[in-house]
Amino acid sequence: MAKVIIDDKLIDEFLTRGVEAIYPTSEAFKKKLLSGERLRIYQGFDPTGPYLHVGHAMGIRALRILQQLGHEVIFLVGDYTAKVGDPDKDSTRSILSDKEIKKNMAGWKEQAAQLIDFEGNNPVQFKRNYKWLSRLRLNDLIELMSHSTVQRMLERDMFERRIKEGDPIKQHEFIYPLLQGYDGVAMEVDMEVGGADQTFNMLVGRHLSKAYLGKEKFVRANKMMDAPDGRTMSKTKGNGINLGDNSKEMYGKAMSYPDNAITMGLELITSLPMKDIKDIEKEIKNGANPMQFKKLMAFEIVKTIKGKKAAEEAEAHFVKTVQKKDIPDEVESRKLKVESINIVELLVEVGLASSKGEARRLIKQGGIKVDGKVIDDDKQEINITKEKLIQRGKRQFLKVVKK
Repeated sequence: MAKVIIDDKLIDEFLTRGVEAIYPTSEAFKKKLLSGERLRIYQGFDPTGPYLHVGHAMGIRALRILQQLGHEVIFLVGDYTAKVGDPDKDSTRSILSDKEIKKNMAGWKEQAAQLIDFEGNNPVQFKRNYKWLSRLRLNDLIELMSHSTVQRMLERDMFERRIKEGDPIKQHEFIYPLLQGYDGVAMEVDMEVGGADQTFNMLVGRHLSKAYLGKEKFVRANKMMDAPDGRTMSKTKGNGINLGDNSKEMYGKAMSYPDNAITMGLELITSLPMKDIKDIEKEIKNGANPMQFKKLMAFEIVKTIKGKKAAEEAEAHFVKTVQKKDIPDEVESRKLKVESINIVELLVEVGLASSKGEARRLIKQGGIKVDGKVIDDDKQEINITKEKLIQRGKRQFLKVVKK
């Protein structure tokens, strides 16, 4: 068992950096951390998409601090709660199959291992909630439901919005917060960490821990950061900076954020001292060019996840291909068995688009070039008897030629 250590700097960082709120109070949890007691803390992640993103990195990095302090840390995959689906603000989520869930979570441990340690003297535990939720019988579920009310569930802002707009709420959606809350009961945790959008669910779990265990469960709600497109970062939408992205993609996506996101990105996804971030905020307000600070943000994000060398290479690639508008010296090459192929099928085949729908959207938006020329017709055939340079956006290049 790892030895618990008291490190005031790390404790203060956990209690303040990127924190929206701590329940019941930050002071109460600080007292726990200073007591020397070994605590059990977790964050849950539903495999609704194949990539964890930098929004998740905020919580994972918080877990890393607790791991360093010697506490018991759990990375929980919600492979059972994903079947139900955390209610969405706009509509009911689709119920995922076992096959989809297994596929989505396949690379998660490797992605998370960039930020936390699953080995060593105090390894983070990798658990799945299927183990206990799948064993709940009907009478267990009835008891679980008896600890909440319809009125309480309807307090959730997304339900209020959907009722107001006449969008249906299905009964199984009320069960989700209870199942998430039961995770904490099953693991007998001392704290749950999660995004501020999960506050309702985490507080339901706090109530259940008192009801079932007579135990105080603390909650840390993390601040939220939108994706570069201005929407909430989402595994389902795939619109964030993904932990599975390569360093060049990460850097480029970070550079596509608006200027007003720079200091938030530095606070939430990097280790730059908060004093330096406050100074940067003042400089921008006083009229300094934000570009230098946006490049710093992109560099520090990649450095945090991939390391300093990868960040330096990503920055050099961005300067060459975007700022100087050059083609990279090294471009991956793919060989195909056909002489001619439709542009939509080509983009999907070589991985520059995840689906035909995405490929068509990219073409419509003018985001695809072949040999430097913008493609504006999704029915265009591309002759690959001679090597073609395919470009997606400003940063992604790929050469294709007949095999």
